Amino acid sequence: MVKEIERAGLPVVHICTVVPISLTVGANRIVPAVAIPHPLGNPKLDAAEEKQLRRKLVEKALGSLTQEIEDQTVFE
Repeated sequence: MVKEIERAGLPVVHICTVVPISLTVGANRIVPAVAIPHPLGNPKLDAAEEKQLRRKLVEKALGSLTQEIEDQTVFE
């Protein structure tokens, strides 16, 4: 589905916990997430730290949408 959305001219970023799977399915922009049960958070952190972690991941994903890429790219 990601490829079809991108063919329509909309860039897509895949935030994932298992990068090799994203590479296999053909996602072009990949942002590694935290962990399988909590991809965009960490319940061991206090509320302020978790908010900062989530913001960092979302900002990285948004930033990846503005970059021109030629091949699959993992944004570490």
